[in-house]
Amino acid sequence: MTGKQQEQEAHFRDRVPDPPQGRQRIKWYGPGLLWMLSAVGTGSILFTPRVASAYEYQLLWILLMVVLFMWVMIREMARYSIVTGHSMLEGMHTLSGPRNWAVWVIFVPQLLAAAIGIAGLAAVVGSALGETMPGNNTLYAMAMVVASTLFTATGRYSMIETFSRVMALALMVMAIITAVIVFPGLAPLAEGLTFNWPESPDLYVILPWVGTILAGSMGIVWFGYWTATRGFGGGLQSREPDDEQPDDSRREMNRTGPKPQETRVAHARGWIRAMSVTAALGVVGGLVVIFSFLVLGAELLAPEGIMPEGPEVAVDLTRIFSEVWGEVGRYVLLAAIVIALGGSILANQDGWGRSFADMTLIVTRARREAAEPGPLLKGLTSLDRWLPWDMLERRWLKRLYIVVVTGIVPLLILLAFSDPVQVMSVSGIIAAAHTPFIALAALYVNRTRLPTALRPGLTATVTMTLAGLFYLGFAVLYLLNMAGLLNG
Repeated sequence: MTGKQQEQEAHFRDRVPDPPQGRQRIKWYGPGLLWMLSAVGTGSILFTPRVASAYEYQLLWILLMVVLFMWVMIREMARYSIVTGHSMLEGMHTLSGPRNWAVWVIFVPQLLAAAIGIAGLAAVVGSALGETMPGNNTLYAMAMVVASTLFTATGRYSMIETFSRVMALALMVMAIITAVIVFPGLAPLAEGLTFNWPESPDLYVILPWVGTILAGSMGIVWFGYWTATRGFGGGLQSREPDDEQPDDSRREMNRTGPKPQETRVAHARGWIRAMSVTAALGVVGGLVVIFSFLVLGAELLAPEGIMPEGPEVAVDLTRIFSEVWGEVGRYVLLAAIVIALGGSILANQDGWGRSFADMTLIVTRARREAAEPGPLLKGLTSLDRWLPWDMLERRWLKRLYIVVVTGIVPLLILLAFSDPVQVMSVSGIIAAAHTPFIALAALYVNRTRLPTALRPGLTATVTMTLAGLFYLGFAVLYLLNMAGLLNG
């Protein structure tokens, strides 16, 4: 075996269970659709009606393009986990150059994005609560952050998360039905399919929408986690027990020994195909929901000149249901915002907590395994004897990040800023600006680290490259606009 073959084998798990066949595939496809539908909350409910109110259907082509790019990006992110049994973050850890540079490029901006994103979600929920009950919107938002942090940090939120997903699905079904009722026909959509650009574009409206369509930048990474913890390809290796969901494929894998490379390649390809269909179902379902909110914004908000913004953003959003369903629709949307976006807070806190814990363990690995770990790590580990947990144990790190980064810091942000749209827009802009690096780095990892037979093909490579350049172009436009170098 040559040195290159040995390196490829190091990025190929030695046990790959049989891929699903026939009716077994339904077991894997359905949850993917639910995962993506639950991930479209903020971009759909907040930013899509804003874009539609300002530009109606003129930017429909962007939506279709981003959905295609998102499918390829989440597919490639999950490819690495299926083939290797490790997260893409571990793959980026292997890139040459300064130690862990790629992980740090993701880690640092996402610390800011996490805190701002949680604050923005909570502020929208607070706006909805303030519309239905007496009290201050900011206090409601802060109460939501405190409650969700307690549930997430203690791991006691599964029932609430399930209920919020059911409510999110109900909201999405109602949005689709309402959009069908007010749908103007195919003729008005023609403009949105001609790659037109607004004469006076407001990038502060457009860029957050682009950054939050479907999964967002960190959601791309989380899809790889999700497919692995669901058991695609055999799941992640060396994970915490509470990260895994037991399934038949993993039990079968544990009973069988290592298989020849030809068999493993064939099985891995089968899992990649199953994951690709799962991702496709998810993004198509998400597209239907986002398009429905686009129709609602264009048909119900734009004619009235209503742009959802400011501390009372929830009041403006209720128009997309109350115009058709009356007061019932108004209160249904307010309830859905509270429950569905409240569930998104829980899910995002959990996702960011896991990711930050993993990145911390990755960037400190060399120091922890060294003979002399350094004064900082020595100081942290010296606290272990006074605490009932290991300072650098993954579950503890996850809870620490949940409490500090997605709990305490968002509370401070809420005290400083009262406009939910302003806060969420900053989070969306960070996501849009961060996506190019995540997409291109993931592509490079898959093209250079995986066995040749399991690498992305030419079509996936070209599409991933275009996706990275597309998001990079929007980020550059926004920076130039901020610098005053663009006139509209």
